[in-house]
Amino acid sequence: MNHPDPASLPYRPCVGVMLINDRGLIFTGNRKDSTLPAWQMPQGGIDEGEKPRKAALRELWEETGVTEDLVEFIGKTADWVTYDLPPELLGKVWGGKYRGQKQKWFLFRYLGRDDQVNIATEHPEFDRWQWSRAEEMIASIVPFKRAVYEQVVADFRAHLA
Repeated sequence: MNHPDPASLPYRPCVGVMLINDRGLIFTGNRKDSTLPAWQMPQGGIDEGEKPRKAALRELWEETGVTEDLVEFIGKTADWVTYDLPPELLGKVWGGKYRGQKQKWFLFRYLGRDDQVNIATEHPEFDRWQWSRAEEMIASIVPFKRAVYEQVVADFRAHLA
């Protein structure tokens, strides 16, 4: 099958959520669709007509069971952060329509208790979760997303452990 030039494909509009606890540790979940450890923060696409912050809260709820009343908005990235898919995934995810993602990241402080996190959601993304230091999280992310995570950590560094 002939794939279009990746540079001609658009980026998928997406949001990401850095959820931190009262100690400045970051929520990370291990993707259940991966055979290897694949830790990441909650993220997902923006629905048609949806505002990014609303999408971030929806994705957070869909992936962690954490509701809006259990978080406090702290900030967001000033710019969109992009990443390109590696060649082996290009054309295989998102129906082959995108070269990667452009993401707006939001920082929320978690006000709830650990037992209020519920990753056994309607469409579970994660098989386990933990609170991580920024350096641990960056070290465990898939390589093609590492630069994005480094940028997000740099943007939110003042709030992290």
